[in-house]
Amino acid sequence: MKGYWGKILHIDLADEKFTVEEPEEAFYRKYIGGACMGAFYLMKYMDAAVDPYAPENLLVFSLSSMTGAPISGNARHCVTSKSPLTGTIASSEGGGYWAPELKFSGYDALVIKGKAKNPVYVWIHNGEYELRDASSIWGSITGEAQDAIRKELGDNKVRVALIGPAGEKLVRYAGIVNELKHFNGRNGMGAVMGSKNLKAVAVRGTMKPEFHDLETIRDMAKIAVDKVNNDEFFSLFKKHGTTLNVEWNSPAGGLPTKNWTAGTFEEQDKLRGKTYYKK
Repeated sequence: MKGYWGKILHIDLADEKFTVEEPEEAFYRKYIGGACMGAFYLMKYMDAAVDPYAPENLLVFSLSSMTGAPISGNARHCVTSKSPLTGTIASSEGGGYWAPELKFSGYDALVIKGKAKNPVYVWIHNGEYELRDASSIWGSITGEAQDAIRKELGDNKVRVALIGPAGEKLVRYAGIVNELKHFNGRNGMGAVMGSKNLKAVAVRGTMKPEFHDLETIRDMAKIAVDKVNNDEFFSLFKKHGTTLNVEWNSPAGGLPTKNWTAGTFEEQDKLRGKTYYKK
């Protein structure tokens, strides 16, 4: 199936084993990618009663069929696991260069289980993979750890998804960061990484997947960029960000006021992006 390699990398941290799964095209057509793909692996290989911090809990990094295509805003990946924050299957999306770099490394998803005996990080590059010792960077903040990994690998273009001290200490809402500014911030996925003694997943690749009708994809991408650059609606988002959603969601009852016991907020004007912009 175009857009995918047809390869999913399974990583057992406890046994230090890697296995490459090659699903049929029907699998990709049914589960597409992202959270659907992640949920499939949790429901197939995990007992529902597993503790989120148990080695048996899976941590799935999954991409989409369009990850790596030349489309602005398409560099996304999804992390799925049983959340230590909610106790249920949960997913968290993140942006940045990490997702396309994983695709360029030759894989569509990572399925991680077990707990390493000592802190480690995963290194994936052009179809190859290995576990590397992370003892020297365990306890480091994310910027220091990323710099150390890139220095060790001798390549400043290595993309690193990693956790900081909060994830290591199993803070239930800890996130995962890549490029120090793109976050899988929901549902405590960083805490699950920490419970596995997994500091980071570093990726680097130069392999380009085949996409159907790449010329049309490029043409459509240009149209989308022009739309974003010239449309008044998108101009507002450039200026104020998603804080604009406050003024739109309050009248519709879509704000999480008082832990979702109410959907509106009387003083929403004080939280609007336009208010902050004036200040």
